[in-house]
Amino acid sequence: MIKNYFKTALRSLKSNKVFSIINVSGLCLGLTCVMLIILYVKDEVSYDRFHANAMNIYRVTDEEIKPDGSKENESGITGLFQGPKFTSKIPEMKEFVRLQNGFENIKMQNEIKSQEAMYVDSNFFSLFTFPLISGDPKTALSDPNSIVLSEETAEKYFGSPNAVGKTLLLEDENTFKPHIVTGVAKKCPQNSSIKFEMLMPFKVSAKDMAENTNWFNFFLNTFILLDPKANIKTVEAKMKTVYENDAKESIKEMADKYDVKNKTVYHLQPYTEMHLSKKLPVANGLGDASNPMYSYILSGIAIFILLIACINFVNLTVARSVKRAREIGIRKVVGGSKRQLIIQFLGESFLLCLIAFVFAIVLVKLALPVFNTLSNKALSISYLFDVKLVAGYFLLFLLTGLLAGFYPAIVLSNYNPVQTLYSRFNLAGKNYLQKTLVVIQFALASFLIIATLVVYSQFNFLTTEKLGYDDSNLVAIHKNGLKHEEVKLFKEQLLQSPNIIDVAPKNGGSWGTVAKINGDSTIQFAYETVDETYLPLMKIPLVKGRLFSKDFPSDSTHSLIVNEAFVKKAGWKDPIGQEINFWYRNEKYNVVGVVKDHHYESLEKEIGPQVYTMKPANNFGMVYIKIKPNSEKASLAHIEKVFKYLFPMNPYSYEFRDQINFKNYESEAKWKKIMLFSAILTIFISCIGLFGLSVFAAEKRTKEVGIRKVLGASVGNVAGILSKDFMKLVLIALVISIPLAWYFSSKWLMNYAYRIEMNWKIFGFAAFVVIFIAVFTVSFQAIKAAISNPVKSLRTE
Repeated sequence: MIKNYFKTALRSLKSNKVFSIINVSGLCLGLTCVMLIILYVKDEVSYDRFHANAMNIYRVTDEEIKPDGSKENESGITGLFQGPKFTSKIPEMKEFVRLQNGFENIKMQNEIKSQEAMYVDSNFFSLFTFPLISGDPKTALSDPNSIVLSEETAEKYFGSPNAVGKTLLLEDENTFKPHIVTGVAKKCPQNSSIKFEMLMPFKVSAKDMAENTNWFNFFLNTFILLDPKANIKTVEAKMKTVYENDAKESIKEMADKYDVKNKTVYHLQPYTEMHLSKKLPVANGLGDASNPMYSYILSGIAIFILLIACINFVNLTVARSVKRAREIGIRKVVGGSKRQLIIQFLGESFLLCLIAFVFAIVLVKLALPVFNTLSNKALSISYLFDVKLVAGYFLLFLLTGLLAGFYPAIVLSNYNPVQTLYSRFNLAGKNYLQKTLVVIQFALASFLIIATLVVYSQFNFLTTEKLGYDDSNLVAIHKNGLKHEEVKLFKEQLLQSPNIIDVAPKNGGSWGTVAKINGDSTIQFAYETVDETYLPLMKIPLVKGRLFSKDFPSDSTHSLIVNEAFVKKAGWKDPIGQEINFWYRNEKYNVVGVVKDHHYESLEKEIGPQVYTMKPANNFGMVYIKIKPNSEKASLAHIEKVFKYLFPMNPYSYEFRDQINFKNYESEAKWKKIMLFSAILTIFISCIGLFGLSVFAAEKRTKEVGIRKVLGASVGNVAGILSKDFMKLVLIALVISIPLAWYFSSKWLMNYAYRIEMNWKIFGFAAFVVIFIAVFTVSFQAIKAAISNPVKSLRTE
């Protein structure tokens, strides 16, 4: 019996090749997308769980509480004290490790290279599970001049991972000293927040530990290993007690001297939650932070596509079932039972699903490199063969087979054999199920199209919106600790080339501080150190007052320039001449100019108060060089030559400012492509389903079409009648999807300080695309039915 069912299923597939290919391909594409998204989400939720102590490792975080009780800031960055102070006085804390990111200059023959490094406590390998290929994890970081390299870094410098006992020359106080490689670690797993190329012992002097103000000097990450039985709330309460007792004098000093009135409260964040934390993401040397919203979006897309693929499968199976009515009549006449018919059609459904699953796995293998590029991952298909996932796929297979086969099996097994054998069979009812499924399909597809258009529009806005300064043909050179005299000499040498328009220095990184205004109120702001050429070079417009000038020698010691956001925050009507008091340094400055607000950070952040100074004691860390258009090759060669001549002990690197700005939106660019691909695929699978339903309708109304043609109906009239009902379904789908898409898109846009406005054009264009594709899909089958010979459809009457 089973052999007969199998043969019948294969014959059915062969005799309906077009339907079979369309049916299998639709489900196959849907399953491929679902499997790829499962790989992505599985990787995201598995971050940092490979450590033996993963469930007992916590990151120390701090929260600032204003005097009025409101929260001002929460951070995962700590200082020197938090780890050793808390661990020594709280029994539940077993050990701590501090991590600080940085760079080391390495001398290789006559070349200086910059190497990213991570400074850690010596017990790093006992807290975290990073296996060593060679070396002893217990002692590898015990010597101050020891280093541990990753497998790739050892290959890079020594041509082999067998590097233990070899030396590297690292810069230390303007000289290069030998450091011994004491360990080589395996490549850090893809799903790790901590990724290192070179580890070095964290150096803390006795003087550092004696400075009690280090409770307030935050610049590194601190991780704690807790007793498995520890209660987090109890431990946090003990941390509060330890901090308030140990830092009592320091807290008073900060309040009296620096007017710091906010209270600091410490918490513990589970290490395994760090990667997907929107509130406290990884930072300061830890990489691969991820917004959990993207995992939610992808999971939603996976559910959408799978639903659409299953709906499509059901619609096509039902549409094809009409042609098999006579076969069912014969089976019933010769004694076939309803149960046997149900088993037969369910078996065919499961066979189609099995074929779709096999092809889906092959497609996943082929598409994985492209998907890895889009998602910035290094996923492997072996991720799919997890015991839980395999069980999930089996359940998915059963569910898909039942969904796709159960309804057609019930419908087909109920056919009247007499009617089917005399070709008088017609499916009764209004087919509400099929119509509902089409509405759901196109509602989901319309939703994704609108979401894709919103992502596209926002990305284009971020990358084309004017930043308020000119970033074209602007080369950025990084050099920490640049003194004012060095900049002057560097500038003179660079300007000897006719391709160099001008040169302007700036502090490296992002500086921030506080000062008093209006007598007593305190304001926090971005603090920039520049020279008189910086603002003109960047073409940042002046709003009031004047810019820095050599004609005013006191500008470097008494004058500041602020932006419009600072003026607004300070509440000044006339900012020129206003005093800014850095009371903790006994320094007072006067505002001599106001520049227009510009986006000194990405458009994801709101423009905040900003101050420019030319203070001689502040060193620079970056030099901007304006070059002539189309002179990149000659200009960069000259810049490199001058840099290496003046700073032979420093590594040379450069970036173009416009490329730096574009990199700020790499995430949006990636998701733009993923959303576009998802929308196209969803529409494609939905059209297959709509095509199936149009075939079903044409089959059902064959005689009606024949009668209408005999009575004089034109091809256009018949095609319009057959298409009208489907257009109603698509319009209903749009009515459902547009409000939902507007709501969720608006929520997503709230993540950006500067964003597009939602307008009717986005929804109108999406509606046009959906209707056009639906009309095109349905019209193909409607016209085919309308031009058919009416004699063939009526000859049995």
